[in-house]
Amino acid sequence: MKERMPRGIAALGAALALFALSAAAHHGSSISYDVQNLWTTWATVTQFNYANPHPTMTFDRIVGDGEVEHWVAELLTNPSTMARQGWTRKRTLDALAPGTRVKLTLGTSRAGGFSGIVMRIENESGEAIAGGFGGPGAPDLDGVPGGRQPQGDELLPGQEPSR
Repeated sequence: MKERMPRGIAALGAALALFALSAAAHHGSSISYDVQNLWTTWATVTQFNYANPHPTMTFDRIVGDGEVEHWVAELLTNPSTMARQGWTRKRTLDALAPGTRVKLTLGTSRAGGFSGIVMRIENESGEAIAGGFGGPGAPDLDGVPGGRQPQGDELLPGQEPSR
């Protein structure tokens, strides 16, 4: 006589397997971004996307020589947390409309370039719009070309020195 697995147990097993795969696929912020060396800068929002799993934004920075740097970033926070803090989609999109000047606390991509993770956004009045991670103590690199870029001898987490 053939024994059958109850459908409920099979469904539970499939759901757990899918959950494990999705959890494993989600990146760790400290792997992709240098969150140990945060810095701040003033920027102008060019686009903000209030989306899961993390909102994204593009912004421009003006550096010392007047050149404009075009940056892309994701936020460490997520829409669910933002909404619980009162920053609904509409309120956030209104506050971060293109052309809005904001102060950002961010960590640069470990790969370098004009990409990073935004830990905190403040408006010109100093009100926190998103995040709340980082802030005091992060050096102000407003106007410094490239902000804080990784150095050639820095190892990524889990990376071993070459021999």
